[in-house]
Amino acid sequence: MTAPVLYQASEGVATLTLNRPDVLNAMNAELMSALREGVERAAADSEVRAVLLTGAGRGFCAGADLAARQSGGNGLSDSGALLRERYHPIILALRQMPKPVVTAVNGVAAGAGMSLALAGDVVLAGRSASFLQAFSRIGLIPDAGSTYFLPRYAGEMRARALAILAEKIDAEEAHRIGLVWKLHDDDVLQDEAGKLARHLATMPTMAYGLIKEALNQSFDNDLAAQLEVEATLQSRASRSEDCREGVAAFIEKRAPKFKGR
Repeated sequence: MTAPVLYQASEGVATLTLNRPDVLNAMNAELMSALREGVERAAADSEVRAVLLTGAGRGFCAGADLAARQSGGNGLSDSGALLRERYHPIILALRQMPKPVVTAVNGVAAGAGMSLALAGDVVLAGRSASFLQAFSRIGLIPDAGSTYFLPRYAGEMRARALAILAEKIDAEEAHRIGLVWKLHDDDVLQDEAGKLARHLATMPTMAYGLIKEALNQSFDNDLAAQLEVEATLQSRASRSEDCREGVAAFIEKRAPKFKGR
């Protein structure tokens, strides 16, 4: 049986590829289980210093596989339990992973597939990519983190419109409103995403992890509290081997050689 998620690690990068291209990588139980396993494997591997998440075929991820859920007999009757069991651990693991995560959106990212794309630290997209908060079309609310990510990235007004109107937006619009960092031509998206991930894998991984930790706390804190978070984390960063190397390289006017610790 074909693996629902492909895992490859090389040059310090773990590449996770959603691999159900015949259904635009729609999420079923097997894919979610394999994706969680892959994310946890990448987080635990000390040789992995960056993660790249993308989709096989012509789509990134079409969201939940509704046909599979209907055929399983439970329909959507307990979506909350499924979110807690299958989706939340993956989204949290990506955001809390002490390594940078690049998502490369090829084609459609809809529903929870859009949430998954936005869970990356740096979101890239091909020019033919599209984004859709499809939930309200079937009487649901955005989930898997979309109600968290959208207002923070695109602003509250846009978040409300995207969620309520459920209109598909193209990659150019997603880039314009702040959901995507950079756009690339479709035929070079994977190469550019891989190049970025490999670059991140040569950089100070510990500092990246602390940056993520600081940003994850920022919206819950007032200024004084966030200043204290910065000071606490900066103490840890300044004692790292990478910081010592970075300062020495700056003084010696040479390129640093970071080890990720």
